[in-house]
Amino acid sequence: MLAYFSGLGPWAWVIAGVALMGLELLVPGGFLIWLGLAALATGLVVAVTDLPWQAALLLFVALAPAFVLAGRRLLRDRPDGTARDVPHLNHRARALVGRVFTLEAPIANGEGRVRVDDSSWRVLGPDLPGGARVRVVRVEGATLVVEGA
Repeated sequence: MLAYFSGLGPWAWVIAGVALMGLELLVPGGFLIWLGLAALATGLVVAVTDLPWQAALLLFVALAPAFVLAGRRLLRDRPDGTARDVPHLNHRARALVGRVFTLEAPIANGEGRVRVDDSSWRVLGPDLPGGARVRVVRVEGATLVVEGA
């Protein structure tokens, strides 16, 4: 079996790389894509330099962790824990802190409602009449804590 794959030369690495990247679709996690790219890079080097299979395997063993670490660094989140390109993804309410809204329903006994775009949010704060302006000061679960603006 090894003789068959070593006989393929650089194509064995290209096939392995494409297979690993294809497996990423079945088992997502952002790991196999980098191994697949390392295999493709190994195939490119083998095609250009005609390395024996033993040296190519050692090259892959060296490139695989380098590609994985580079990929992790490239896609790493910011130090504050937010994603690089969409900071409030899955944390929509956090984006509302500091914004001012008009009360949809009065705050009575510390509880009311405010309209945010196409949705209505429960708010907690001082008793205020409907139509009053409020500023979001923090978020507690799916509830906005507000103060008079």
